[in-house]
Amino acid sequence: MSQQSQNFVELINLTFAHNGREVFKGINIKIPRGKITAIMGPSGSGKTTLLKLISAQLTPLAGQVLVDGANMSNLSRHELYRVRRSMGMLFQSGALFTNLSVFENVAFPLREHTKLPEDILHDVVLMQLETVGLRGARNLMPSELSGGMARRVALARALALNPRLMMYDEPFTGQDPITMGVLVQLIKHVNDILGLTSIIVSHDVAETASIADYIYVIADKDVIGEGDTNSVLHDQSPMVQQFVQGLPDGPVAFHYPASVYAEDLGL
Repeated sequence: MSQQSQNFVELINLTFAHNGREVFKGINIKIPRGKITAIMGPSGSGKTTLLKLISAQLTPLAGQVLVDGANMSNLSRHELYRVRRSMGMLFQSGALFTNLSVFENVAFPLREHTKLPEDILHDVVLMQLETVGLRGARNLMPSELSGGMARRVALARALALNPRLMMYDEPFTGQDPITMGVLVQLIKHVNDILGLTSIIVSHDVAETASIADYIYVIADKDVIGEGDTNSVLHDQSPMVQQFVQGLPDGPVAFHYPASVYAEDLGL
C-alpha cells in the first residue's frame, strides 16, 4: 500500500481538541513523498500539534492520520515504535542532552536502537556530523555550542537512523541571518541527497517558502490557503495575506477578546 500512494502522510477529516478547545475541525492535508511541505500559520494555530498527531503523541477525536499507509490510531505499541523509527524530528529547542558531548548526542539513537559495533558506530556518527559541517565539534559539550550549532547537531542526531520522514518544528526560530541561511540550505540539501519526505512547521515566511515544494497555511481550525510558493504568496484571502505580509491587524485581531476596556478600568 505504501508503494502505491504518492503521499507519505495524509490527514483525513481530522478533528482534535485540547482541554475542551477545538484545535482542528475536519482538516485535510497531504504530504507527498520526496518533497518538502511547509505548514505555516499564526502562533497558536496548531502547527506543532499537527506534528504530534502525525507521530501519534496525540490521538485525534475523529478522522485518520495515515503514515506510509498505516493508520496511526490503530497500531499496536510494537507497530507504532516500528513506524516511529522511520521518522526524524528536529525539535524547536534542539533538545540536546546537556550532559553528553556532541558525539554522544548523535550516537544516542544508534546505541538505543541498533547493535552496531563501536568502530562502525563511530564512523556513522562522524558521517552525520560531516553532513552538517560539525565533525570538528565532536568533543564539545552543548553548553559550548552556539544556537545554530546546537540546531545542526540536533539535525545530525535526527538523521542518525536514516529516517524516511523528517519533521522540523520551527527550525529557524532565534537564528541570526547567516545561521538561518545555513539551515535553509542544509534542510534542502539533506532532503535532496537522501530522498526524504520533509515537513517544516514554521512562521518564517521567506525562509520556508524559498525551499518548500508545497505550502499549507492553517488558521481557525482548518486550512485557509494552500499551493506552491507563488500561489500562496499571491493568495487573495485577507487572512492569508495578513500572515504572509506580517500585517499587525486584520482578520487575526491584535487584541484578544475581552470586555469593554472602560468597564475593566471601572470607568
